Amino acid sequence: MDDIEFVSSLEACTLPPEHFNHAGHVRLACHYLAQHSLEEAIVRTCAAIRSYAAHLGAADKYHATITVALMRLLHAHGPAALADARGLLALHYSPELLATPASRTAFMPPDLSPLP
Repeated sequence: MDDIEFVSSLEACTLPPEHFNHAGHVRLACHYLAQHSLEEAIVRTCAAIRSYAAHLGAADKYHATITVALMRLLHAHGPAALADARGLLALHYSPELLATPASRTAFMPPDLSPLP
């Protein structure tokens, strides 16, 4: 399926869950970044992921800080940078901050080094 079909299926919550792995998250983010400003792409990506996760009964898996941080890193460095997303996040965020309930529900600024 092409990117338009992929995003439409995800937004309609008809995308099979196996298509929404790490690569699916990056694909969604890249699509929105190509179509919109960074801030609008972040809003759309967060909304789509939250809605899809809720549809799957996994709303608790959505993490606002990780999503927004990875969007900013993707925008600054391109998709190849996210091959080691955990390592890249670890440059900016401590595990303690990412483990807080507040960081799951709202974007928290990094505590180790600024995001680009």
